[in-house]
Amino acid sequence: MSTARALARQVLPPVVLLAALVLGWHALVTGADIPPFVLPGPADVLDQAQQFRGPIVRAAQVTGANALLGLVLGAVLGIGLAVLASAVRTFDRLAEPVVAALAVVPIVALAPVLYGMYGAASEQARVIVAALAVFVPVYVSTLRGLGQVLPVHRDLMRVLAASSREVARTVTVPTAVPFVFTGLRMASSLAVISAIVAEYFGGPRSGIGSFITTAAAGSNYAQAWAYVLGGIVVGLLFYAVTALAEHVVARRHGPRPDA
Repeated sequence: MSTARALARQVLPPVVLLAALVLGWHALVTGADIPPFVLPGPADVLDQAQQFRGPIVRAAQVTGANALLGLVLGAVLGIGLAVLASAVRTFDRLAEPVVAALAVVPIVALAPVLYGMYGAASEQARVIVAALAVFVPVYVSTLRGLGQVLPVHRDLMRVLAASSREVARTVTVPTAVPFVFTGLRMASSLAVISAIVAEYFGGPRSGIGSFITTAAAGSNYAQAWAYVLGGIVVGLLFYAVTALAEHVVARRHGPRPDA
């Protein structure tokens, strides 16, 4: 019963908030008589989502695959380089300005350049855009986590004559893992957003972003919002899976620190 109550406390508030937002949306559109080309009503959006559920699902699969590849590549690169930076201070100092530059550069603006490099029919540009967007939060969070080990803990392991591998397994990794998942949790949504926005700039007409622009260009605004709804579902799925993985790992390594 306690588990059911805890689940209800987590699920019920966002469900109630979502219902209130949809009702407020409907009341605003109908009460203010807002034209559909400005803001279509939720009923029209749901109707279009029902009619185009097949194309929306297929587009979501393409965007989701690109975002997933970008998430994996960006996470592996971010974690690997963070481990290297924590071990080699010279590399950390060299990488710091590069990571700072990537943090302020509009990554999605690189999409047209990447399309020119890999071809307009390739999905690689979208994967690279998602990977670059993922890299920064994962790298920063992982590097922060690797630096959280207290000196007294390292001294204790040194007194116990523990090897470097034992120190990493018993102290460094358990301390850093929650921070890694904090970065992954933030990056999971960024991967989907970046993949969708990269589709606005060209490439094959296969993902959610390209169908949003096509529908909007044809003044099918309710249809465009239906594809936006598909993108929201993909983003929530990525976030939920990452949060679930974080919860499973946190049960083994202790509570997640605030970030």
